[in-house]
Amino acid sequence: MTANVRGALLQLAAMGLYATHDVVIKSLGAIYPAMQILFFASLLSFPLVSIVLMRDPQPGTLRPANPGWVILRTLCAVVAGMAGFFAFSTLPLTQVYAILFTTPLLITILSIPLLGERVGWHRWAAVIVGLTGVLIVLRPGGQAIQLGHIAAMAGATASALAAVIIRRLGRAERPMVLMMWPMLGNFFATGAALSVSYQPMELVHLAMTGIIAGLGLMGGFLVIMAYRTGEAAIVAPMQYSQILWATGYGWFLFGEGVDPATLLGAGVIIASGIYIVWREGRGVSANRPATSARLRAETVTAPKSTILQRLWAPRR
Repeated sequence: MTANVRGALLQLAAMGLYATHDVVIKSLGAIYPAMQILFFASLLSFPLVSIVLMRDPQPGTLRPANPGWVILRTLCAVVAGMAGFFAFSTLPLTQVYAILFTTPLLITILSIPLLGERVGWHRWAAVIVGLTGVLIVLRPGGQAIQLGHIAAMAGATASALAAVIIRRLGRAERPMVLMMWPMLGNFFATGAALSVSYQPMELVHLAMTGIIAGLGLMGGFLVIMAYRTGEAAIVAPMQYSQILWATGYGWFLFGEGVDPATLLGAGVIIASGIYIVWREGRGVSANRPATSARLRAETVTAPKSTILQRLWAPRR
């Protein structure tokens, strides 16, 4: 088995864990407010993340070297987490994924002002085609645009901006700062939301929020292993396998039918994203912002794999 095949299989396994992570969110979202689920998932992720942070070789405090950018990334991560949890709680899985798949397209756009990236007409065309896919999914005038659709788009935008900020900061900030600030911000923001809407949780449901945290962390480690094993241009497109998981889970667990317009729009978005990754893989771009972001949207409950990698032993 070649290294690229192993890398692709590891990425597929990671996407399966992430999809299961999102299914648990959706299951609990039918019973509890999304902010409450996010609060307890974040709370129970702290012990797991603390173990990971013990590997941080850089001494120091949580005081950021670039407070403005760290605060902006924190706000983006919190918005992405809240919006994503709400979207998964209210929309069919396939629709949420189709919209979140715009993240690499938005990263491409945001890399221009924030990274000084030069985007040629090939990638601009891919972005335009991909955003057209969003219109196919949303079908303005053909269906009512729900708050969940707006939340999913806000989550994709916030995730893209957070990813570009990480890329811009490079190694100027400690991994602990980049990981803990969003988690603490999310903890306080969702904790405040509990004062508005709280519903007592059964023990089994509380345990399920811990499963969310565990699946997110395991998925992050598998992503790192995948990118270390195979070429990024081969590994990155495996992200889109989540639409298959979403279709299967949606049909089997939630009775969601296959929406042809959603699948068509998702196909357009996926094709655009793969084209952008392929262009970056050819070395056309020195920065490769979309590929470097690892594409997965922020969840806040689990460390971003690009940050988690900096705490892992370097590739031998």
